[in-house]
Amino acid sequence: MSTIFDYRCSEKVGGLFPELDVPARGVEHLIDSQHLRTQPLRLPELSEPQVARHYTGLSKLNFGVDDGFYPLGSCTMKYNPKLNEAMASLSGFANLHPRSDVTRSQGALQLLFELTEFLRGIAGMADVSLQPVAGAHGELTGMFLFKKYFESRGEPNRKRILLSDTAHGTNPASAALAGFSVTEVASDEFGMIDLKALDEALDETVAGVMLTVPNTLGIFETNILEVTDKVHVAGGLCYFDGANLNSYMGKTRPGDMGADVFHYNLHKTMSTPHGGGGPGSGPIAVSGTLIDYLPLPRVCQKNGQYELDWDLPNSIGSIHSFYGNFLVAVKAFAYILQLGDEGLRAVSENAVLNANYLQERLKKTYLLPYDGLCKHEFVLSGQGIADGITTLDIAKRLIDYGVHPPTIYFPLTVREALMIEPTETESKETLDRFAEILEAVAVEAREDPQLLHDAPLNAPVRRLDQTQAAKNPVLTYPFDEKPA
Repeated sequence: MSTIFDYRCSEKVGGLFPELDVPARGVEHLIDSQHLRTQPLRLPELSEPQVARHYTGLSKLNFGVDDGFYPLGSCTMKYNPKLNEAMASLSGFANLHPRSDVTRSQGALQLLFELTEFLRGIAGMADVSLQPVAGAHGELTGMFLFKKYFESRGEPNRKRILLSDTAHGTNPASAALAGFSVTEVASDEFGMIDLKALDEALDETVAGVMLTVPNTLGIFETNILEVTDKVHVAGGLCYFDGANLNSYMGKTRPGDMGADVFHYNLHKTMSTPHGGGGPGSGPIAVSGTLIDYLPLPRVCQKNGQYELDWDLPNSIGSIHSFYGNFLVAVKAFAYILQLGDEGLRAVSENAVLNANYLQERLKKTYLLPYDGLCKHEFVLSGQGIADGITTLDIAKRLIDYGVHPPTIYFPLTVREALMIEPTETESKETLDRFAEILEAVAVEAREDPQLLHDAPLNAPVRRLDQTQAAKNPVLTYPFDEKPA
C-alpha cells in the first residue's frame, strides 16, 4: 500500500470541484448533537494520478471473460458482444427515470412487451413476467406461484417440493423460503432422476418438482416427459430451472416438456456479463393455469399504447421495485434481434459441440463418472489423479496458467467434481490450450505434488482461509491504524 493511503499527506489535491450550490451548513438542528462529528474525518488526501493508478491496479487483480477462458460449470460465463452494451448505454434507456410516466416511457415499455413475446416463444409457454432480477429470485417467484395455485384450489396439504440430488443449491433454499419442505429424489446409475424413487416420493402432499434440464451433470433427462407426467397425474406442478437453457435454445422448449414454471437467466444466456454479484435478470414463463397469479404490474398494450396493468386481483403482488432489471432486458432484446431463430439454435449447437469435444479429450486423463453424450457442460473428477492431490489443488494450479478454474465440488453426487462449461463463444484453439493445461497439471500432480499444494504461485494472493474470510470479512479500511 505504501503512502497511497497515508492520510497524513494533507497537501495533495485530487481534483477541482464546483462551488456548493446548497447551504454548507444549516441542517444541524435536524440531527441530534450526539450524532454530529466534532473532528474532521481522517480520509486520505491523494492526487488524481494516485487515485487513478490505485483503482486501475485493483481492476487488474480481477479476472473476467474479457481476460481469458472462464469454464465455470453451470454459470455460462461466455463472452458478451460489446454492441449490446452500447445498446444498453443509449441515453433513452440508460437515463430513463424509473418513475417516468408511461406516456414518456413508450419505447421502454414496447421493448419489454416485445421481449416478453420473444421469451414466451423460446420457452413455448403461455406468458412471461420480467420482474425477477436473478435466477434464484425467479425460483422464489415460481414457488410463490405454486403456493398461490394450491391455496386457490383449497389444497393446503400440498407442502412438499421434490428435488433431484443434482439440483442447484438455490432450489431447496427457494422452496424452503416460500414455506415448502424439501424431499430429495435420488439419481439412477445414468445420472438422471430415478423413476422408481420418484414414484415412491409422490403423494397428495407433493406440490411439485423442481428440475434442471439438462441437469448439472450436463445430462439431458431422456425420461423428462414421463417425469412431468407422473407429477401432473399426482396433482403437482413442474418447475424448470433455466440455468442450462444455453444448451437447447431452438432445439426444444420447456413448455413442450411439461413445465408449469420456467425461469430464464438473461445474465447467463442472453448477453449480460455474469459474475461479480450482478446485474442479473431471472424472468419466469408460466403455463396457462398460472397466468392469473403472475406478479404485477404487467406490461400490456391497449388502444395502441403500452401500459402497466395493476388490475390483477389474483396476482401474488410485486416481487421487485419498479419493473425488474431494465438494462439487462435491453441487452437480451438486442441479443435476440441480432441472432434470430437460426442464431439462437446455433448458439446451443456450438455450446454442445464444444463441451463434447473437451469431454472426449479430457476423459483420457481424468475420471469421467458418466460417460456419454453431454450437453453444454460435463463433470470430471480429480479423484485418483495422484496420491494426496485434491480437486482444489488442481483448481488452484489452473490459476497459474491464466485460466479461471471450473466449478469444483459440485454437483455433490460426484466426488472431487470438476464441472466444466466451455460455452459456444470459445474457439477450438482455446479449447485445445485448456485441455493441454489440464493434461500438464495431471503430470505435475504425479511428478511434483507439492507444486499443486502450494498453488497458486503467481496470483496477487495465495491460498486464503475461506472459512475465516466468510465468517470474519474485513469490510472497511482501518483509517485509525498506521498505513502498511
